[in-house]
Amino acid sequence: MQAKDSNPPDGGYGWVVVVSAFVVMGLTVAVLKTFGLFFVEIQLHFDELASTTSWITSVTIAVFHLGAPVASSLCVQYTHRTVVITGGLLAFSGMALGFFGFNMVWMYATTGFLQGLGISFSWTPAISIVSHYFSKKRALANAIASAGECAFAFTFGPFFQWLISQYGWKGALLIIGGIQLNICVCGTLMRPLASSCLEASHCKTETPPGNSASRRDKEDKSPITHKTFNWRLVRRPEFVLYAIFGILAAMSFFVPPLFLVPLSYSLGIDESWTASLLSILAMVDFGGRLLCGWYANLHVTKTIHLLAMTITLISTSLMLLPLANNYLSLAIFTGFYGFFFGTTVAIHITVLADVVGMPEFDSALGLFMLIRSTGGFVGPPLAGLIVDMVGDYRAGFYMAGATLVLSAGFLVILDRLQQRKIKGSTIRTKPKKSTLPYPSLHLLKHQ
Repeated sequence: MQAKDSNPPDGGYGWVVVVSAFVVMGLTVAVLKTFGLFFVEIQLHFDELASTTSWITSVTIAVFHLGAPVASSLCVQYTHRTVVITGGLLAFSGMALGFFGFNMVWMYATTGFLQGLGISFSWTPAISIVSHYFSKKRALANAIASAGECAFAFTFGPFFQWLISQYGWKGALLIIGGIQLNICVCGTLMRPLASSCLEASHCKTETPPGNSASRRDKEDKSPITHKTFNWRLVRRPEFVLYAIFGILAAMSFFVPPLFLVPLSYSLGIDESWTASLLSILAMVDFGGRLLCGWYANLHVTKTIHLLAMTITLISTSLMLLPLANNYLSLAIFTGFYGFFFGTTVAIHITVLADVVGMPEFDSALGLFMLIRSTGGFVGPPLAGLIVDMVGDYRAGFYMAGATLVLSAGFLVILDRLQQRKIKGSTIRTKPKKSTLPYPSLHLLKHQ
């Protein structure tokens, strides 16, 4: 069970937690992003169709999202540390058992299901505990933690390729699984926050001076109230609006990486230059996350307003990207997209915390990931259908840009709703003015 702290330290040991989360992001999502390097090797080994082999990654992504509410619920009941360590063991098991590679079903169950569950149980509590440790610097801390995904993805590509060439795809899986055991080390560093006061009622209870020892004994034995996973968040209009934004955003985010390489080939750009586009994407994504986290930490702009702006800029860059007709212009527009994508990822979790509040954040994060997954599943096939109908890869980028514009609209509605509620609560709590301006007149009235 996890202790909560009403006053996050906003630094100190919290930065150790941020670094640990940075590594966890790299050993989970970055591994998932670069797993495509194993695609051809596994396909040739089992002599299966591409669609059959692609189910390994599909199962991983599905379990990653579907397991988020389970991971959040376990964080509420136990500790983030326990869940992260469990996730590290599951991720290692998935890769290590995949080493045996008996058949394709075996791969679905190991590098698919177990690996996806391990990623979910590691990623969800790691990003959650960072928000618990920080308040004023939450945006910056989340940005640094999420940047681990970009930093590791940039190096994992050539490293995984070298492992496959030296040890084969099975040996590479086993080595990567061993590396993922470091998630457990990161988990041990994520110590729960100590509560300054177990319950508010205990802190306010007055006891006689002579019974101080007795009072301390009672406080030590006082049970901490158990929290439960709050499924009722789906009834809150603010959360529903933000979840709809998440669905529409996810429909768009998975499309550009899918069609960037085919679009480049259609423009006649060489394979080596096309590969460099992915490196550019990773580098500017990294820079965007850190820069936006730093700016959000200044509290110059409200985070939800900043998110709406970054979403608008992403949609603009996606609308302009299809206008590229050579490598230079494509690289420039790709850089704009990657940078603004990084800024969005840096603060969207912070906005979720602002929307629901920290007491409900663990539950909200799990539900948000679960609901958002529908957008990730629908987006790429829908974009592919549009591309097939039009016969041009540019159509996929236009679809993604238009969907992001629509998602920004829900952020505007959410912001208006929050402002209206704040204004309404201010009016209700405002003290009523007395009709009698002088106390003496009030006394005369009752005499």
